[in-house]
Amino acid sequence: MPIPADWPTTEAEALAEQERLRPLVQAHDDPGHVHAHVHAGSGELIAGVDVAYDDDRDLVAAAAVLLDRDTLEVVEQATAVGRIAFPYVPGLLAFRELPAVLDALAALTRTPDTVVCDGYGLAHPRRLGLASHLGVLTGLRTVGVAKTPFTFDHREPDAPRGSWSPLTDPATGEEVGRAVRTRAGVKPVFVSVGHRTGLDTAVRTTLDLARHYRLPETTRHADSLCRRALADAQRTGTSAN
Repeated sequence: MPIPADWPTTEAEALAEQERLRPLVQAHDDPGHVHAHVHAGSGELIAGVDVAYDDDRDLVAAAAVLLDRDTLEVVEQATAVGRIAFPYVPGLLAFRELPAVLDALAALTRTPDTVVCDGYGLAHPRRLGLASHLGVLTGLRTVGVAKTPFTFDHREPDAPRGSWSPLTDPATGEEVGRAVRTRAGVKPVFVSVGHRTGLDTAVRTTLDLARHYRLPETTRHADSLCRRALADAQRTGTSAN
């Protein structure tokens, strides 16, 4: 899996690319999408993507797992292994992860209706986290579901499942996402819009996918699969598949 020839290699190039892409994010639902998929048996396909690293060996493994939204059953899955595309810089993690993620998504034979990322969308200092970046590059509908609030503020949501509170930028007061309680009494996850999705829809999608655990099933499956792919690559010395 080669890194794209024009992929940014310096922090300055990456920051410039974020500034270029940020205005292209559509932080709202597509017309008709919400009503088209709220009924049971819609057959909507939701992909989860995640990555695992071995920095010592300069390896990254990405996984894309496609689930049926209604049953949460795995429909298809794919992995990609390659070289790490960018150094570790907070706020620029998408540049490390996206080449492998794009390759894993491309290996799926069906196109997901929505992609859920283990990370941020608009809940990002420059409003272009991995979920938004991925959405703009692919045109896919994306949602970010993160385990931590990054640099943003929130109050604890109420204890019952489905409760939420705003995730806000302390510098501007802007709502960039929501802290969402997916399990009663369990710490929340942090949901933000990626691309072509409104915040209410992003929260509803997250709750639909997190019926039994704190994290969405998409993330749980993709996390497990990318770790297995990395372990296989470490064992065999493979750098691509």
